[in-house]
Amino acid sequence: MNFIFVSPDFPNTYYNFCKELKKQGVTVLGISSTPYDQLSQDCRDSLTEYYRVDNMEDYSQMFKAVAFFSFKYGKIDFIESNNEYWLEQDAKLRSDFNIKTGKKIEEMAVFKSKEAMKEAYKKANVPVARHHIPTTLEEGKKFIKLVGYPVVVKPDNGVGAQATYKISSDKELEDFYKALPKRKYIMEEFINGDLISFDGVVDSHSNPVFFSYEVFPEQAMDIVNELKDDFYYSSKECPKDLEEVGRRVLKAFEPKQRWFHMEFFRLREDHPYLGPKGTICGLEVNMRCPGGYTPDMVNWAHSINSYKIWADIIVKDMTDEAMNLPQYYCATYGRRDGKNYKHSSAEIYDKYMGEIVDHKRMPDILSDDMGNDCWFAKFDTFEQMEEFKNYLSELK
Repeated sequence: MNFIFVSPDFPNTYYNFCKELKKQGVTVLGISSTPYDQLSQDCRDSLTEYYRVDNMEDYSQMFKAVAFFSFKYGKIDFIESNNEYWLEQDAKLRSDFNIKTGKKIEEMAVFKSKEAMKEAYKKANVPVARHHIPTTLEEGKKFIKLVGYPVVVKPDNGVGAQATYKISSDKELEDFYKALPKRKYIMEEFINGDLISFDGVVDSHSNPVFFSYEVFPEQAMDIVNELKDDFYYSSKECPKDLEEVGRRVLKAFEPKQRWFHMEFFRLREDHPYLGPKGTICGLEVNMRCPGGYTPDMVNWAHSINSYKIWADIIVKDMTDEAMNLPQYYCATYGRRDGKNYKHSSAEIYDKYMGEIVDHKRMPDILSDDMGNDCWFAKFDTFEQMEEFKNYLSELK
C-alpha cells in the first residue's frame, strides 16, 4: 500500500500517524515545505521517502510531488493530511490522480461549507440554528427581526474560530455590512448552549470503531477574539444521547476510514425553535482529527493509541486495540504571555507532578486558539480537574 501523508511534521505529533502506518508495512510518502534536515528524527524515521515543496499552497508543486511518487512507487492508494486546512487540496489531488479512497473535490462541499452542513444535520434529524447568508443590510435586518440579537457571523468555509465574532446591536450590524467581506459569510442566531464534540475514527461503513467526548466551557470565538486562557477536556465517558446523535450524523455525512470531529451545542435553556433545555443541536462537522493536540488528550483520557487505531482502519478496516482500559479526565490549560499568574511553572510541576502528562510551548499558528503555554494533565475525578484549572488560572 502506498500512502501519501501531507504535512507529516505539523502539528508536530502527526508523524505518529505515519509511524503506525509504517509499522504495518505501508509505504509512507511525506510531502511538506519544511527542509528535510529540519524535520524531527521521529518524523524522518516514520517516512519511507520525503518530498519537499517550496510552497504547499502552490497546487502545481503539490501535483508534481504526487506525480513523482506515483511514477516511482506506482498506484497511490491514499492521500490524507488529517488537517482541516488541506482537506480541499487533498480532495483535488485524489480527483486528479483518480485515487478511489476518500472524498473527491466535487464531494467536499458538505464537509467545508457550514451552510451545506446544516442540510446534512437536518437529514440526521438534528436541529440547527437558523441562518442567513449576508447580502444587504435590509436582508440582515429582516433576519435580526426573526431571531433577535445577538447573532454570530463567520466564514462559510473557514478553519477554527478565526474571523468569527458576535453582533449585538444595530450599529455593529451596520458596521459589518459596510465592510462586508468578499468571501461568503454565514450569519446564525446565537445559541445559549454548552459546546461539546463527538470525535473518533470510522471504518469503511461509517461506523465509529472508537469515539470520545470533549467539552469546551468557553466559546472558541471568545478565546480568540478576547485572548482568553484556553481550557477544555476529554471526558471519561460519552453521554448516551450524544453517542446516538453522533452515530446518526455519521450516517448522514458518510465519512469512510477517517477521523471525524463533530461539534454540537447542548442547550442551557428552552429554545422556541430548537427545543427544550438539554437538546443537542448541530454546529459543525469536520472530517479530520480534533484540532491541535486533542488526539493525544484522547489517548491519555482513554489509555489508547488513537494513531494506531486510525492506521488499523486504513490497513485492515478493523482494530484490535483494547478499549476497556482505565479512563480519566484529560484537560488542557493554555496560559497567555503577558499575564501575571500567581503560580509559576515550577510550582505547577511541584503540585501536579503525578498528573501532568505534557507541557508544550504552542506554535504561533495555534496560540490564538490554545494559548502560548499549554499544560496537559489527567485526573480520576472531575473535581480534581477543576482544582487544576483554578490553580493555573489564578492571577496575582
